[in-house]
Amino acid sequence: MRVGIGLPTTTPGATGSLLLDWARRADEGPFASLGTLDRVVYRSFDPLAALAAAAAVTRRVELVTMIVIAPIRDAATLAKQAASLHSLSGGRLTVGLATGARPDDYAATGSDLRTRGARFDDQLEAIRLAWEDAAVVPSLVRVPKILVGGLTGRSLARMAAAADGYVHGGGPPRAFAGAAARALAAWIDLDRPGVPELYGQAYFALGSADDVERGAAYLRDYYAFTGPFAEKVAAANLTTPAAVRDLVRGYEEAGCDELVLLPTVSSPDQLDRLADVLA
Repeated sequence: MRVGIGLPTTTPGATGSLLLDWARRADEGPFASLGTLDRVVYRSFDPLAALAAAAAVTRRVELVTMIVIAPIRDAATLAKQAASLHSLSGGRLTVGLATGARPDDYAATGSDLRTRGARFDDQLEAIRLAWEDAAVVPSLVRVPKILVGGLTGRSLARMAAAADGYVHGGGPPRAFAGAAARALAAWIDLDRPGVPELYGQAYFALGSADDVERGAAYLRDYYAFTGPFAEKVAAANLTTPAAVRDLVRGYEEAGCDELVLLPTVSSPDQLDRLADVLA
């Protein structure tokens, strides 16, 4: 199983110079990828812009969106941006897409939350068609991989019909294993050859008690829209080397192809601590 690390694009105190330094250091290893989250109504960096900046200062590490909220964006523009980033990075982009669930992001972009599923279905087809149009996108040796997230039957059917793999939204290994089994079943139901690529994610904050509390406070704020569930997300934050190792082992045993560990504290020593744990 490959293990990637998130860029701190949504965590308090993150700056452009921090993101660039973080990307350079991640490129040195042992991480397989750099991942980004997506919010509009939040003090955060745009996920594709952040990965474009990271692409300019890295050569090896893969780039992945975990995820981009597709229905709040125009499909043609999203296809162009992703193809441009893929070409500029030398073919290192994997595009994770989903509908998202935050009403404020939809309201801020003038998008209809109620019709997001149907719009997303149309977008997936439109993005593929745009990537095939040589008059619209940069020259591509190969198109980016598409991952689709979501837990509903409709989301998994969408993934099986139009994507290259599945991206899970987080949780313990058993939750990932259950979702992965359903994703594989949806894939098989459509008689698609091979198997879907399976991506997972989790949050971490390693170090002092202050680091741990800052990480938990960020998660409570980031997931405040979920109500009491935000506390459960904060409680699942990985805060010890043993917790990280156990989760990595559990995801690997559950068949995960790539696990992206997302920082909850904007400090470069988080990257160093995680690298030490994985080593």
